[in-house]
Amino acid sequence: MICCCFFTSANKSYADSKVTLNDQKKEIKRSLESLKDLDYQTWQIIVYPSSKESKNLILRIVGYPGSLRIDHPTSLMVNSGRKTWDLKDITINSKINVEALNDSAVEFDLSTLIAELDKNRPLRLSLPGLINDLPIPPYLVSEWRSLAE
Repeated sequence: MICCCFFTSANKSYADSKVTLNDQKKEIKRSLESLKDLDYQTWQIIVYPSSKESKNLILRIVGYPGSLRIDHPTSLMVNSGRKTWDLKDITINSKINVEALNDSAVEFDLSTLIAELDKNRPLRLSLPGLINDLPIPPYLVSEWRSLAE
């Protein structure tokens, strides 16, 4: 019975979508997921709106603290089939205090990419020297697109 329950729910995967409070005590819905790249390094992927009124989405990628250091600015390459996006590092321009982010975190504006996606296609992320290939599954892309609505 336990094995049956385990295997029937194994195919269903959902991003961890939560509602949190920002620094102005307003609720913000965000997406949070931990994924492994093709080198088996774990990354935390967080997508959240830049403000409650704005539909602009911020993508934050966080590595394991102490195991790496991300030099800013850096560009994120995103591929989906024949389409490619080059997202610029906005960590230093972020409204959040830069000291609050450790050396293993980086932020990007995800709005243009989400606006150009018409389907929940899998994505591949690449950060030069850090992430060779981080697959983003379609269920997570769907979660991100729902945050933009």
